[in-house]
Amino acid sequence: MTIQESVLAQDLEQMIQRLLEEPSCIDEKIDGIWIPFYVARLGNFPMMKYIVEYSRASFNEVDEKNRDVLHYGVESGNLELVRYLVEKVGMSPVRGDANLMTPFGIAHEKEFTDIEKYFEEYVGARYEDMYHNPILTGMHPDPSIVRVGEDYYMVNSSFIYFPCIPISHSKDLIHWEVIGHAITNPEWAHLQELEGGRGYWAPDISYDNGRFYITATYRLNDDGTVYRKQMVTSAERPEGPYEEPIFLDEDGIDPSIFTDDDGRRYMILNRGARIFEISPDGKKQLSEARLLYYGHQKRAPEGSHLLKKDGYYYLFQAEGGTGPGHRISVSRSKTLFGNYEPCPYNPIMRQTDPKAGIQRAGHGKPVQTQNGEWYMVYLCGRQIDGAYSMLGRETAMDPITWNSDGWPMVNNLQGPSVLQKKPDLPEYIPKEIEDDFEKGILSTKWVSPRAPEENAYTFAEGFLKLLGSMNPLSSMYSRNILLRRQENFRFSFCAKLKVPKLKVAQSMGITCYYDENTYLTCGIYAGEKGYELKLEEHIGKENRCSGCVALDTQEGELLTLKVDTNYLRRSFSYQRTDGEWKELATLENVYYLCDEGIRMGKRFTGAMVGVYAYSGEYEERLIGEFKNLNYSPML
Repeated sequence: MTIQESVLAQDLEQMIQRLLEEPSCIDEKIDGIWIPFYVARLGNFPMMKYIVEYSRASFNEVDEKNRDVLHYGVESGNLELVRYLVEKVGMSPVRGDANLMTPFGIAHEKEFTDIEKYFEEYVGARYEDMYHNPILTGMHPDPSIVRVGEDYYMVNSSFIYFPCIPISHSKDLIHWEVIGHAITNPEWAHLQELEGGRGYWAPDISYDNGRFYITATYRLNDDGTVYRKQMVTSAERPEGPYEEPIFLDEDGIDPSIFTDDDGRRYMILNRGARIFEISPDGKKQLSEARLLYYGHQKRAPEGSHLLKKDGYYYLFQAEGGTGPGHRISVSRSKTLFGNYEPCPYNPIMRQTDPKAGIQRAGHGKPVQTQNGEWYMVYLCGRQIDGAYSMLGRETAMDPITWNSDGWPMVNNLQGPSVLQKKPDLPEYIPKEIEDDFEKGILSTKWVSPRAPEENAYTFAEGFLKLLGSMNPLSSMYSRNILLRRQENFRFSFCAKLKVPKLKVAQSMGITCYYDENTYLTCGIYAGEKGYELKLEEHIGKENRCSGCVALDTQEGELLTLKVDTNYLRRSFSYQRTDGEWKELATLENVYYLCDEGIRMGKRFTGAMVGVYAYSGEYEERLIGEFKNLNYSPML
């Protein structure tokens, strides 16, 4: 009897005999599953116990989806086996696989009540009282946070998207809503000449003496002598309106503002952590920049934040670059200007598991709750096939504990968590603004690459009327593209449009967009024999038509366009008025809609989806009419 036959027969004695005769046979598989995992899924506790205690199996092994033996054990529903794997083998109920599924989550989904109850007791919280990372999905990089009373405010990078620098609000640190932007006046944004990936980087939000301050790096193109300036703006209310921003001519990136106990104010920015004094209103630089501390790991030190606590100045820094080596380190000093001592436990946040679902964790800022708990918000990334960061860099959060030596530990130095106990704060239900074209309302989820033209978006009879751009999407001078972040690997987006009277080369429809170098469009065109529906891809300097169908339609007919996304696969379909859905085309691999897609320009953002209208240089501009813009995550 082979070891596979003994396991399938659940014959313990025969399995032991085979392992005694040939110890290496424990490494064999059944139906592609490693034998210890297969036994765990069977729920055979005696066999599992023998394999653990007498075989040569190593229990740091994972499968191709990064699932470990506990993931398989929970699927059996055997509480005795699960308890053994947790308490004696040391497996974690909250360890996520490549898709962020945890053993705790499996027990909850399968309604294994006894196992779920055990996990509740083990981790100290019900499944419903846990939160999942990331807390902000889709393009939400470089988070900075501040608490004022019982309210929390966070900002993230917006790059060339307008309005600039979203400001989110929460009361529980888990549920967030966008309440405003730092720059909402197109004339103050200064985005019109910037390439994709430039613009506003790594903002910081702080509060001092009744005002909210937001600073960020304003990143220009590489065709001049000045590449970086530091923007500062402020407002009495967190949502704004914010003042016209000023720009400090100090080179560097990732500025943050720190106010010392004596009221003097400083800006900190890279390389390393350099500091200079600023005026109370943040509008003037009062001293030359000087280096506080270069950093612990000493590669790409940036994203610095200062915190004063218990007589120490704590300096938090992002290091290692924004790829797999990204991390957070900390140092401290008794005086503001140092010298700074690095934490002996650095890095205090880093992903060390190359197969984990959450990667590139770094660039964090701490916050203390009104109840005395500490948390760190930080950026992270999730990749498809370990290669494509389609959603861009997102925002995650983990608890901070302070050890007896006064050093902060993020998530007990275990790297980013997938499932974590919620803060001790009352649940917050955001009051998101929804689209209402009847009332002329766009939700705060919508943005545009650079500032749109005046009256680009108007409303009539329940339609959004989009002024067609005179430049194609491949130009950085293209305007009036209405987009929202792709927040899920699997989602559906559809939009209903009114068929317009089109001239040659004009078009309108839906788009999956990364920047002017990489996007695709599914739109209606005027063909030689009538209207056509085309799927076109723009990848670097290449344009390709990937689907085309003639449409026997007339001006004024309503046509619905839809894209169904499943990781890298995107299927496009359309529906005539009161008709059936028809498939246009399917793209199996839209790898180019992410940072890693191609090498062209600054690629730090994330995939977007939305609608567009291209008018061309005709004197009479095309007006694209849309309604029912619907983004739906798919389970």
